[in-house]
Amino acid sequence: MGNIIEVTGLKKSFGSLEAVKKVDFTVKEGSLFAFLGPNGAGKSTTIDIISTQLQPDAGEVIIDGYRLGQDDDRIRSSIGIVFQDSLLDPLLTVEENLQIRGRLYGRPRPELQAEIEAAAETAGVTEFLKRPYGKLSGGQRRRADIARALIHTPKVLFLDEPTTGLDPQTRKRVWEMVLKLQREQGMTVFLTTHYMEEAAQADYITIIDHGEVLAQGSPLELKNRYASDMLKIKPVNDVELTALLEELGLAFERDAAGIYHIALDSTAEALGILDRCRDNIANLEIVNGTMDDVFINLTGTEVRS
Repeated sequence: MGNIIEVTGLKKSFGSLEAVKKVDFTVKEGSLFAFLGPNGAGKSTTIDIISTQLQPDAGEVIIDGYRLGQDDDRIRSSIGIVFQDSLLDPLLTVEENLQIRGRLYGRPRPELQAEIEAAAETAGVTEFLKRPYGKLSGGQRRRADIARALIHTPKVLFLDEPTTGLDPQTRKRVWEMVLKLQREQGMTVFLTTHYMEEAAQADYITIIDHGEVLAQGSPLELKNRYASDMLKIKPVNDVELTALLEELGLAFERDAAGIYHIALDSTAEALGILDRCRDNIANLEIVNGTMDDVFINLTGTEVRS
């Protein structure tokens, strides 16, 4: 599939602060794309620009074939946005909120009602359409927010930290719905999140900090490049294992529980080590590198919420 979003040479400053310094990335049509970065990285500014909410100082953005600055109305018709903070009226019912949103697109009443029903079904809000938005649980509100963004059947859905503040079970339900949109309907999903286990499900990831792109690739590519698997061994005899690791020239750390932590260049490297010390193993574990490791190694910090 081709690119549905192309960002080239994007720049934006606020006075002397360079929020975005020259960002380049592309998003494949129908993909789940994760855009990651700690607070202050330039992530929100970039999203505000490509969703037509903020004018860039330089650079080019093309969404669904439409050029930012020339075809902004067409871009807005092609995208849906779920903000971290809701835009819906707490005193109105979910259905009333969706009707108000839908009228902004100038749909005839019969067509609008059909679109509301379709969006409600997709987002799983049909059962509480008649309830005031302000009376809903956190997970129900988030699903209603997504239904709002789906009214006009966008080609690209922007999700700004869609599960922040939700309990694990509700997060799982919301996330299942997002994956269903992307996989079954072919919708392009542009995700920001502070949960690395969510980012690990993306097709492609771009990580930025200080207004610049640090790394791009699939989760597997990034983990292979920026994270190491870890072999943990609890030996029968500490002296023997220490001597073996030093002989092999392997860096290691021994924690307070007497477990040796050995960073691996690849998972397969563990086989040779274990073969050499098989009679000296009381317990062992191989821990795969994670997206948390990737993020920390690139930015020097955990994701800041």
